[in-house]
Amino acid sequence: MIMLGNLTIDQMESRSGVEWPADLKEFMAERHQPSASNIAPGKWHCFDLPFHLVCGDMETARRVYSHLSPLSASFKEPMQIGVQ
Repeated sequence: MIMLGNLTIDQMESRSGVEWPADLKEFMAERHQPSASNIAPGKWHCFDLPFHLVCGDMETARRVYSHLSPLSASFKEPMQIGVQ
């Protein structure tokens, strides 16, 4: 599978069609990893194709999921959250 893109928080929020909680965006702002290779613990990288947020560890993935899960029914399109 080929995965493309390096989405920002604003781009992910726009694509989801849902306003993300400010505390989640603050948490994520300091943890973005521009490189898709070997995502470090505590970091994340989001692909455009497919719309997939990859976290470097389970703790980060759980924190993001806990904020977005209650909003997921309102998402314009599904977004996957995974751990590398």
